[in-house]
Amino acid sequence: GLAYKAWRDWQANRPATPSPQETTAALPAAEGTAFLPADPAARDDLALRLVRAMVAAAKADGHVTPDERARISAQFEALGLGPDARAVLEAELARPLDLGEIAGLAHTPEEAAEVYAASLLAVDPEGPAEKGYLAMLAARLQLDPGLVAHLHANAAALAGQEG
Repeated sequence: GLAYKAWRDWQANRPATPSPQETTAALPAAEGTAFLPADPAARDDLALRLVRAMVAAAKADGHVTPDERARISAQFEALGLGPDARAVLEAELARPLDLGEIAGLAHTPEEAAEVYAASLLAVDPEGPAEKGYLAMLAARLQLDPGLVAHLHANAAALAGQEG
């Protein structure tokens, strides 16, 4: 939902900083769009790619903190992933970080926004290593700086609602 909202706002040339009304509004439903495919197999495939992106972002500073692990686990729930996905998580945690491979998880511009948003949600975006990783990821995904600003603004607004 976060990537979908940021994408729509960016496409409509809305400001990157959400208004107070937008901040308290629920994220738009993305079902049946490129952001949340209707086909269950395509949805599961995308969800697993997003988990891989989240784990890679969490490893950007060389270790995965308990807070980052909790964020990733929370996204498991949100993505509706079952126990089989836990094996994917453990395998990803054991793999070396490969930014090019993570950028290659996105097959469309919409998926690039989702890979970035998932990565952003997994970490503290103000940490120096994480900030550098996110900048390199955005460049590898060829994301427009305006879209990146929208993704960050929406993630910050979402974090403000949860905190």
